[in-house]
Amino acid sequence: MAKALMVQGTGSHVGKSVIVAALCRILARRGVNVAPFKSQNMALNSFITPEGGEIGRAQAYQAEAAKIPPSVLMNPVLLKANSDTGAQVIIRGRAVGNMSVREYHAYKEKAFRVTRECYGELSAGHDVIIIEGAGSPAEINLKEHDFVNMKTAQMAGAKVLIAADIDKGGVFASMVGTMELLDRSEREMVAGFIINKFRGDRSLLKDGLDFILQKTGRPVLGVIPYFNDIHIQEEDGVALDTAGNGAGACSDDGAFDIAVLRLNHISNFTDFDPLSREPDVRVRYVRGPGELGSPDMVIIPGSKNTISDLLELRSTGLESAVVRYHACGGHVAGICGGYQMLGNTIRDPDGVESVTPQVAGMGILDVDTVLTAEKVTAQVSGKYLGAGGRISGICRLIGYEIHMGRTELGGNAAPLFVINEKNGQKLSYYDGAASRVGLPPDAGLPGAWGTYIHGIFDNDKFRRALLAGLRQRKNRPAPPLNYSELKERSLESLAGLVEANIDMEAILNLIK
Repeated sequence: MAKALMVQGTGSHVGKSVIVAALCRILARRGVNVAPFKSQNMALNSFITPEGGEIGRAQAYQAEAAKIPPSVLMNPVLLKANSDTGAQVIIRGRAVGNMSVREYHAYKEKAFRVTRECYGELSAGHDVIIIEGAGSPAEINLKEHDFVNMKTAQMAGAKVLIAADIDKGGVFASMVGTMELLDRSEREMVAGFIINKFRGDRSLLKDGLDFILQKTGRPVLGVIPYFNDIHIQEEDGVALDTAGNGAGACSDDGAFDIAVLRLNHISNFTDFDPLSREPDVRVRYVRGPGELGSPDMVIIPGSKNTISDLLELRSTGLESAVVRYHACGGHVAGICGGYQMLGNTIRDPDGVESVTPQVAGMGILDVDTVLTAEKVTAQVSGKYLGAGGRISGICRLIGYEIHMGRTELGGNAAPLFVINEKNGQKLSYYDGAASRVGLPPDAGLPGAWGTYIHGIFDNDKFRRALLAGLRQRKNRPAPPLNYSELKERSLESLAGLVEANIDMEAILNLIK
C-alpha cells in the first residue's frame, strides 16, 4: 500500500488544491510515483478522464502535476450542486441521480465504501498518494457525516498537514481553533501546519510560529508567499466573486473585451482560462444588463441548471441585452448549457433538470434541445467546419463533453465541428451549430455559434483563429500563446515556489 500524506484546511478556499498540486509536482520531479486523491469533491468544474468518467477539475489538474493521466479513482465521489439543497451525485465517474441533503446523508455509507475501494486500487499502483481534504475537519454540525477529512486520513494511514490562509486574517486563531475542535485521536494525526498566501517579511511571523508550536505541539512546516503571477486553474466559483466583473465594461484601454455571463449555476468556467491568459484580452463576468457594455464578444457558459439560469437571465433583463447586442452585429458564443440557451426551445419532458417542461430560448441559433436522463461524458477530438460546411484549415481539436441533452439543428443553422473520435473510439458525428443568417459563403468564424465541447479554447489554433477574426475590427495582430506550455511552466513555477518555502525534509520524513 502506498504511503500517504493529507492536506486539510482551516476552511474552504485556503489553498488545499494548489498545495496538493505543488506536492505532486515536487515529488514527480524527484522520480516518485505519486498520485492525487480526494474522497469527495463538491464543485461544478469537472473533467472527463480517458475512460469517460467525470471527476473534479482540481484532481485532473493535480494528476497533470503528478505527470500521470487522470482517473476516476482519484475522485470517487463528485457532487454537482443544482439547487440550494440538492446536487447531482457522481460515483466512480458516473451520475447515479439527484439527491437532497437528507437523501445523500443516507447514501454516504455506500459512498464511503466506494471511496475505500477506489483508494485501494489507486494505492496499489503508486508509491505515494497526496490526499486533499474538503472545507474544515472541525465543522461541528458536519463532523458526524464527514468522511472526506479525518476518516479518509485514518483509512489511508496518512499524516495530516493543515493549511491556513493568512491573507484572510485570523490565521493563528483558525489554526488553534481547528486543533481544539478535533478529537484527541484526530489531533494525533496532525503533523503540522502550512500558512498560505503570506505577504511581507517572514521574520515578522516568528513570534506567531513559536506560539503555534507551544500551543498545539505542532510546527508550522511552511509559509508560502502570496502570488498572482502563476497561472493556476480555480476549483470552484468562489474565485469568481473576486474575478473581473462589469466594472471594466466601459473601459477603453485597448484590450480585447470578452464578457462571460455569470450564471447562478455556472459550470466549467475554467473553459475561459486560455482566453484570459492572452496578453491583450480581458475576460470579465457580468451579472446584469448594466454591466454588459459593448464587448467584442459575449460568451454564455455551461450551467448545472440550464432552464433555471435562463429564466434568471430573462428576469434580470440580461437575456434581452444579449439579444439586442447580437442583433446589432455583436459576436455571441455558447458552451454546453449556454449553447442550449441560444436556441429556440429547451424541453425537459421528464423533469431531468426542472419542473418546467419547456421554455423558449434566446432564438439566436436555429436549434432546439431536449434534456435527457442519460448523461454524456466523453473525451472527444475532431475538426472545425467552415461556414460552408467544409473542413477548415484549423488542425485537430480536442476537448470533452459533459451534458444531459440532445440538440437538433434547423435550416438556418450549420454544424460547427465534426467529431471523429470519442473515448478512444473512431466514429463520426456533428457537434455544435453556427448561424447561417447573414453570412457570406466565404465567412470565417460565425457571428453566433455554440458547442457541447468543453476545453475548446485550450486548442491554440482554434483560439487564435477566433481572436484573429474578431481582432480585425481593431486592426491588431494576434500575439501567439501556447496554452499547454503556459500550464506546464506554471506548474513548474508553483512547485519551485512551494518547495523553496516549506520544510521539504520534514515532509519527506512523513511519507517514508
